[in-house]
Formats: sequence, structure tokens, C-alpha cells
Amino acid sequence: MTLSRVLALTLCLAVSPVAAAPQTVADIANDAGADRQQMLEDGARREGTLMLYATGTQIQPLLDRFAQKYPFIKVAMPRAPSADVTRKVIEEYSAGLFQVDAYELSSYGLVVLREQGLLQPFASPELADYDKNTIEPGRNWVSARESYLGIGYNTQKISAQAAPKSYQDLLDPKWKGKMAISGSLSTSANWVGAMVIALGTDYVRKLGQQDIRVYELTGRALANLTIAGEVPLSPTTYNSHVEASRAQGAPIAWNVPGPVPVTDTSVALALKAPHPHAAMLLIDFLLSKEGQAIYRDLGYAPSRSGMAPTDLPALQKLYLTNRPHYIDEFEQWAALLQQTIFKGGRHN
Repeated sequence: MTLSRVLALTLCLAVSPVAAAPQTVADIANDAGADRQQMLEDGARREGTLMLYATGTQIQPLLDRFAQKYPFIKVAMPRAPSADVTRKVIEEYSAGLFQVDAYELSSYGLVVLREQGLLQPFASPELADYDKNTIEPGRNWVSARESYLGIGYNTQKISAQAAPKSYQDLLDPKWKGKMAISGSLSTSANWVGAMVIALGTDYVRKLGQQDIRVYELTGRALANLTIAGEVPLSPTTYNSHVEASRAQGAPIAWNVPGPVPVTDTSVALALKAPHPHAAMLLIDFLLSKEGQAIYRDLGYAPSRSGMAPTDLPALQKLYLTNRPHYIDEFEQWAALLQQTIFKGGRHN
């Protein structure tokens, strides 16, 4: 080959480089190339596995379908409460142990990981079908499934006509001493936050005079007490618990009081995911129309636009954890909760 031809070939390669495959977790997480799907599948074949941190087995039907689509990926899923997952990840990263790839976790649990810089912002073509409010502003997570706090009541104790239908109705003297809430701080403080946003702190202080009982129970357990009649009325009742119980004939109903806090389970990518290709395939799937339909079939409200259950009433949703100053606000709501609602003590 002559020197001139070598120079010409060198020049050609210099001005027409072959596109390099994404290399870093951030590159893979945010790739928008035309060959993105093929790139993810090729990488996932090499990885062969991924580690998902989640809170329960509710996601298993989605993982089963994911395994059918991508049989070359083996998913490991240790389960733990959100607070325990957060603590575990911080300890792992402090020790230089990077084993988690992705999360299906409440955004309340992801907030701390975001503040510690342990989440990798990502993009997905599925996000085009999500309302911007469901997407954390920095794209650190996206809501996948939701439930909403409203007013639950025992239909054998309280008629539909008499049941409170708004936050203001809860101030009626006839409900004094008849209401109960969950003592879970994430539930109760966010509930107070919704009321502060809708009606202000003075309203919450007035509500604190209604002698509301506080039970150290989960939302599900408190809904069971409402069904049993021990708690006639609870304004911290999840719609998902009501619908599941009503389907079995339980005497419980639910009203939308106004703007409602969203309790969401979101998907997120670990900052140093060891298997980022497989992780992004899973995130895409959980956010896809097919994945969201499975969530809906399991009784959850999907976050994807246009896929809410047909019997779900119109809602003004508050994605509180996506607010820019959520941590500071949460501390203020928790303090107000302590001063007003919790002051009377708690029940086991």
C-alpha cells in the first residue's frame, strides 16, 4: 500500500469514526441511540444476571414475565423494608461493595439514597407515556405503581350519606374521638403534608382537637380494624386496601377528601450497578405498557398515563417526595404531627 493510500485511509477513519458502545453506567442508562434495545440485550447476555432490591413478593409475577422475555437474565431479589434497604446500601457502598443493580422501592425510601448520591439518573423511551409529576425531577426514579390515602369508613357503622367526604368534614364535632390513623411516620406525616398544602397549618391544629387515636399499625392492619368496626373511620386509609377488601365483601368504603398524597413504588438504578444493561431492560419492562398492565391486574394503580383502573375516581395527586425541598418539609410536617395529632399518645 502506498504512503498516499495509507494517509487517505487514516484521514477517512479520523473523520468517520465507528460509534463506540456505551461504557459507563451513566452512558448505558442514558443511551438514546437507534440501536439501544440491541445494545442492552447484547450487554445483558454478557452480564447474565442482575440484583434487584425490593420490599416484597408483589413484583414476582412481573419478574416471571420478564424472565420469559429475557431468559438469559437471572434475577436475584433479596427483600427488606425500605428503611432497611437504604441502610444496607449505604453500608455496602461505604465498604466498597457494589452488588445492587436496580430498585423497586417506595420513593420515600429512595430519597435518602438520592441525597447520598447513590442513584444513577436514567432515561427510557417509556417515559414518553408518563406524566412529568411521576418522574423525579433529576430522573433518579420513576413511579411504577401507586396508592392513595383517603377517608376509609365502616359501612355498617357509617352510612355513605353521613360519611365525611372532605378534609373540612373531618372537623365536624360528631367525629371527635371516632377517628384513628396509622402511626407509621411516612404515612401520617405525608398525610399531614397533604392537608398543609391544601388547607394550611391552622387546619391541622384544629384537626388535632378531634382526639384522633394513633395505632402503631400498618395501613393494612388499620384497614382491618375498620372492617372489624373497632375503628369506624380512618383518614389514612389506602384505596388499594379498600378495593381488595370490598372485592371480598368487607364492609368498608373510601372517599377522596381533596388533594391526596401518593404512596408510590418507584424504579431506580444504582449508581454503580454491576449489571447496568440487564437493569435497564428490567426498568424498561416495569414501565412498559405490558408491565403496567400486570401491576393493574395485581390490584395496583399503574403510574403510566391512561392505564388507571376504570373504577378509580378522579384524583388531585400530590407526589410529595418529588418536591424540591421535601426533606425539610417532611421534618416540618412530622413536627406538626407530633404537636397536634400524636400529643394524645398512641395505641398498640
